[in-house]
Amino acid sequence: MPVLFDQPLLADLIIRGLDAHSDQPCILLGDQTLSYSDVRSQTSQLLQAQRHVGVTPGTHVAVLSKNRPEVLTNMAASIINGCIVTPLHPMGQLTDHDYVVGDAEVRYLVFEPEHFSQRAAQLQQRHPDLTLLGLGPNDLGVDYLAGAAAFEPQPLTPPDVGPEDLCTIVYTGGTTGHPKGVMMSHRVWAAMTWIQMAEWEFPAELRMLVATPLSHAALSLLAPVLLSGGAFHVMDGFDPDEFYDVVERNRITATLIVPAMLYALQSHERYRTADLSSMETVFYGASPMSPSKLAEAIEHWGPVFFQFYGQTEAPMVIAHLKRAEHDLTEPQRLASCGRPVPWMHVALLDADNRPVAPGESGEICTRGPLVMHGYKDLPEQTAEALSGEWLHTGDVGRFDDDGFLYIVDRTKDMVITGGFNVFPREVEDVISTHDAVAMASVIGVPDEKWGEAVKAVVVLRPGVEPSAALTSELQSLVREAKGPQQSPKSVDYVDDIPLTPVGKPDKKALRARYWQGQDRAVS
Repeated sequence: MPVLFDQPLLADLIIRGLDAHSDQPCILLGDQTLSYSDVRSQTSQLLQAQRHVGVTPGTHVAVLSKNRPEVLTNMAASIINGCIVTPLHPMGQLTDHDYVVGDAEVRYLVFEPEHFSQRAAQLQQRHPDLTLLGLGPNDLGVDYLAGAAAFEPQPLTPPDVGPEDLCTIVYTGGTTGHPKGVMMSHRVWAAMTWIQMAEWEFPAELRMLVATPLSHAALSLLAPVLLSGGAFHVMDGFDPDEFYDVVERNRITATLIVPAMLYALQSHERYRTADLSSMETVFYGASPMSPSKLAEAIEHWGPVFFQFYGQTEAPMVIAHLKRAEHDLTEPQRLASCGRPVPWMHVALLDADNRPVAPGESGEICTRGPLVMHGYKDLPEQTAEALSGEWLHTGDVGRFDDDGFLYIVDRTKDMVITGGFNVFPREVEDVISTHDAVAMASVIGVPDEKWGEAVKAVVVLRPGVEPSAALTSELQSLVREAKGPQQSPKSVDYVDDIPLTPVGKPDKKALRARYWQGQDRAVS
């Protein structure tokens, strides 16, 4: 494409946001406050430190850290340097981190020594070519921050990359037993930003509370907040009491949560007394919200809720339900994920990739600038996900007469619990290693707190009896291998698991036992 038609990409947008502001706060965490000028300078210094140790455009870089300001400035530096970035979830287990580092061909790992030195050492032992960049003094690799401090800040300039060049590889669970690397180009992140700026209802004075891992939130919020001249108010981690403290103390105007966080806030003793009068927009998504809990929150906090819908393969902005559309006189609408944005094509298709009849349910499919390149080194899964020149989300939806989209089921086995994606195959593989287990099938079941809870349905080997101790063993086995979010909340022991005609576990029949009486088969 001729240079004349080049569009600004994510790096350009970050630079423009940082250059447009100077003295106002940009990042606040605990007793630390960094102005826009501070963030711009630190971003430049980190970028120069990266280049000094050999990080060049196209280098695969990962980050593993709890929330701290350098996570955001390192993300900005990496994008402006033209790196290919992969965030590692701070709650992830060694097996997943090990796989991701190898699969994404990560060459440099930025890590927080205070909390992740052991994990960094384990990963370097498994991947000898991995260079470690510590956010502070460490015995494993480079002191990334000390190296950065040696450089004088320089003006930021965007990298020589094109819209289709790879920007990130973000991992999502996989039915093969390993997570899948979603390859996302610079086009995706630029498109997501301009859809957010056009459609999302950001307050005029944007003080954004981030209570989720900054390594992941930064990818979706960095450019919009900077372009708005807003400030990130970052928590170490989500805690309802601290959440209320930060909102009151800093007069927070916006935040981004998952449904389980709202439920925790509603069950806290300060729910009725905390002052949230400054809050203008609560962005929420990642899993379906309980309509009754949402209605109660609207009655208490007012019309401040804004729902977004997307997935890693086409992130966050496929559809949205705006604040005014959370209409308590239309209570059924609170179960909707809103209307599709005008910037993406969205259709409900049948198994042959044909549009379903009006009023009927079909798989939600989309095409447009948000769509991923594909799954890294997984051509068959990529072809399946992108068949018929559509991205197949795996969600089954229907439109009402007013064009609002409702998710009613899933074509995939994925469970969304508390905002975390859990792929049953990964959990089943772990449970099946236990000597007592003959067969295991994992599904999601309705849960008041988590939306969906992970349930294991297990057939035991002959002579083995169910027991609370065995249940605890199976839960611990998964917790140690995959992390607490994937551990089954409950285990049911059965004589047999229903099978399809070709002998596979019939998840649809199994789930039906637990979803009877529900309006939709997701929660």
